[in-house]
Amino acid sequence: MVSAAIHGFLLSLGLILPLGVQNVFVFNQGAVQKNLVRVLPVVITASICDTLLISLAVYGVSTVVFGVFWIKSILLLAGVLFLLYMGFTTWRSKPSQNEPSQVSFTPKKQIAFAASVSLLNPHAIMDTIGVIGTSSLSYNGTAKIIFMLSCILVSWIWFFSLALAGKIIGRFDQSGRFILLLNKVSAIIMWGTAVFLIFSLI
Repeated sequence: MVSAAIHGFLLSLGLILPLGVQNVFVFNQGAVQKNLVRVLPVVITASICDTLLISLAVYGVSTVVFGVFWIKSILLLAGVLFLLYMGFTTWRSKPSQNEPSQVSFTPKKQIAFAASVSLLNPHAIMDTIGVIGTSSLSYNGTAKIIFMLSCILVSWIWFFSLALAGKIIGRFDQSGRFILLLNKVSAIIMWGTAVFLIFSLI
């Protein structure tokens, strides 16, 4: 039981740490929102989406998704189109010097974008379904549930921590220059990921 919990925690932590579209978006909103309460929509949405993906992964959806070529192709294509659009939107976001919160999203837009970067991001799907789903095959019964819950716990802790880190750094960036730079880096990451996915489709 303990080994399953530790395995799930370390595996999920290793997968979620790299700077990707989902992490950058959560951090960005943490930095630009006026307080942590206003960033809860993106944090909770991202966490729920990860919970859904991990749960589906552990209970065998990986076999269906990666066993049917057209499903995988549709997911990749949707991810490419979404990342190109997100990159364009993020690149054009320009906080003014007097109002760095200008690039903050409304709760509805936070939820929509967070769900999109989570559920339409092939890398997130491959990480959860491909890696976590495959790793869970070595467990049964209670151990499998503990492994799954441990992976889910990491996502919730990570996204709340990421938003908090964004908020703290955002307070020291009254000019909005850091947010502007972060937007550019985020857009480049999105476009780079999209190009990688295009080659995957080819």
